[in-house]
Amino acid sequence: MIQLYFLSIVFNGLAGFLFIFGDMGKSDSAENSGKLSFVSDGFLLVIGILAGIIGLLKLLSPMKGMPILGDLLPAVAGVAAGFMLIFGFYREHSSGVDADGAINHFGEVILHYKKPIGIVLLASAALHFLFPEAFLL
Repeated sequence: MIQLYFLSIVFNGLAGFLFIFGDMGKSDSAENSGKLSFVSDGFLLVIGILAGIIGLLKLLSPMKGMPILGDLLPAVAGVAAGFMLIFGFYREHSSGVDADGAINHFGEVILHYKKPIGIVLLASAALHFLFPEAFLL
């Protein structure tokens, strides 16, 4: 479906932009790794949910060519972006619940790769836009 193709480009690009440029001027400590400075938490949650859903739908219905493999990179990138944004929201709002620090430790490991995943998301969105029928894009 062409609508999923367009939404995949939009949400992968938006999530990549938020991961790369979202915390400018802040330190890269554990407190700030899941929170972006200029957007609200609700916005991040909605973008995360939609990016994850679009990524899963792209796995189920690729645009053209080979099933599953045709849109593998944008679909996996969208699911990863959705997971990271939803997890960042959950981590931000469950600080009192996590008594043994397991969520914070897992969050440190996962959200440490926020910028490289943002670069992959932006590259995936750009390549998916420029080469719509390429294999694995």
